[in-house]
Amino acid sequence: MAWDSLVSAQAERNPFLSFAFLHALHESGSACKDTGWTPQYLTLWESDSLAAALPLYVKDHSYGEYVFDWAWADAYQRNGLEYYPKLLSAIPFTPVTGARLLARDAGARAALVQALRELQEANGLSSTHILYPPQDEARTLEAAGFMLRRGVQFHWQNEGYGDFEQFLSTMQQKKRKNIRAERRKVSEAGIVMRQLRGVEATEADWQFFKRCYDRTYREHRSTPYLNLDFFLRIGAAMPENLLLVVAERDGLPIASSLVVHDAQKLYGRYWGALEHHPCLHFETAYYQPLEFCIANRIGSFEGGAQGEHKMARGFLPETTWSAHWLAHPAFSDAIERFLARENSGMENYIDELNERNPFAETRPAA
Repeated sequence: MAWDSLVSAQAERNPFLSFAFLHALHESGSACKDTGWTPQYLTLWESDSLAAALPLYVKDHSYGEYVFDWAWADAYQRNGLEYYPKLLSAIPFTPVTGARLLARDAGARAALVQALRELQEANGLSSTHILYPPQDEARTLEAAGFMLRRGVQFHWQNEGYGDFEQFLSTMQQKKRKNIRAERRKVSEAGIVMRQLRGVEATEADWQFFKRCYDRTYREHRSTPYLNLDFFLRIGAAMPENLLLVVAERDGLPIASSLVVHDAQKLYGRYWGALEHHPCLHFETAYYQPLEFCIANRIGSFEGGAQGEHKMARGFLPETTWSAHWLAHPAFSDAIERFLARENSGMENYIDELNERNPFAETRPAA
C-alpha cells in the first residue's frame, strides 16, 4: 500500500501513522466530519508513485489535540474574527511525536510544505497547525515561516535492564522505596495483573476495556472520543502493536489499560477502572508496561501528555514541538511574541525538571 510504504521510509515512524490506525479512526466515526475532524489529506504524486503526504484535517474546534490554542481562538472571537475552521496536521487524540511531512526526499518535502500553504490560502482558513513533528521537521517548517512552540512530555528509557528490580536499583533510595510500596498495596488488595497481547484479545476483552475507558471519561465529566468500533478495528487490523493490561480481583476484571508498541517504543494510551484501589493506576498504566518493555527489550516508553508525577517513576522530560502559521498579520505578530515568552519559560521549566532527576548519581551497570 502506497501510504504505508511512504511511512516505512520515514526515520520517525510509529504505529499511529499506519493506514490501519488512521482508517479505523475515520471508518469508526471517531474522527470524521460529524465529530469536527474532516479529513483533508494532502498527497503529492509522481506518475503512480506517492512522493509525499500529510495527515491533515479541517477542524471546527480544538478538542483532542493536546496542544492548547483555546486562548488564541478566544482572542479571534473577541475581535470579531473567525478562528475556525483551521487546518491541523496531527494524529487525532494522539499526542505522540512522529513524522508529519511524509516525503521520499527533501525536494518532495519542500513541495509538500508549499502545497500546504497554498491550500490554506486558497480556502481562506485562519491558520495551519502541525502537532508533534520531530525536531528536524519542526526546523524545516520554521524555515518556511511557521512559528515553533515547545512542550514537554515524560519518557522512560530502557538502559538494558535485566528485570524490574535492576531498573529500581538505579533510582534514588526514596523513589525506589515508594515504588515498591505502591506495588505492594495493589498486591495486598488481592489484585492480580494479566498482560494480554492484541492477538489474544477477544471481543469481550475489548468490550470490558471500553467500559473502563468510558468510566474514566465520565469521572472527568467528559465525553469519550473513541468508540467500541474503533477499538475492535485496531484489534483486528494491528493486533501485533497492542497490549491490554487487565487487573483482576476475585477472578473478575476490575481495571484495564491499553498501550501501543512496536519493536523500539511503547506508548501509554488509555486506562480506566470499575473499582478504586490505591495505586492501581500506577500498576496498570506504568509498572506493568515497564515490565513488558524490559522483558521485550523495547527501548523507550512514552507516557503520554503531561504528568510530572511520572518523574518519580523513572520518566524524564523530553521536549516536544508544534508548528503554527496564522494568516492574520496582527495576530501572527502577537502570537509570535507570546511564543517567544512561552518557549523561554518552557526551557527554564525543563531545566528545573532535569535538576529533579529521580535516578541515583551512579547507576549500577545494566
